[in-house]
Amino acid sequence: MKSPGHRQHPTHRVAETRVPARMRVLYGADVLAESSDVIEVDEDGNPRRWYFPRQDVRMDALEPSETRSHCPFKGDATYFSLRAGDGLMPDAVWSYEAPYDEHADLAGRLAFWTEKFENLQVKPVG
Repeated sequence: MKSPGHRQHPTHRVAETRVPARMRVLYGADVLAESSDVIEVDEDGNPRRWYFPRQDVRMDALEPSETRSHCPFKGDATYFSLRAGDGLMPDAVWSYEAPYDEHADLAGRLAFWTEKFENLQVKPVG
């Protein structure tokens, strides 16, 4: 299905780029994800996001959440809470399971809400 957001706001930019480097998600010193197959999303009005393939994420550290959201450009998102350190970080991770056609490459990938939680970061390996 085509994105209603892109039809209604054709100048709104949601650029997807394959990252040419290996990327890692860290919570403190704990590695939560590491991959050479990461998509960077640079969307107008939003911080840059990095979407990791599910098989490269420590799914044992994630717990499905009841939270859902809708983006008129990308589609419906489901959320996961992250078990790290001594606690649970609610809705720290999200995924578009069936995004709109324009963003089909994001399907099933996971993004981390780095600015919401201290010590959660995405960075190149090395």
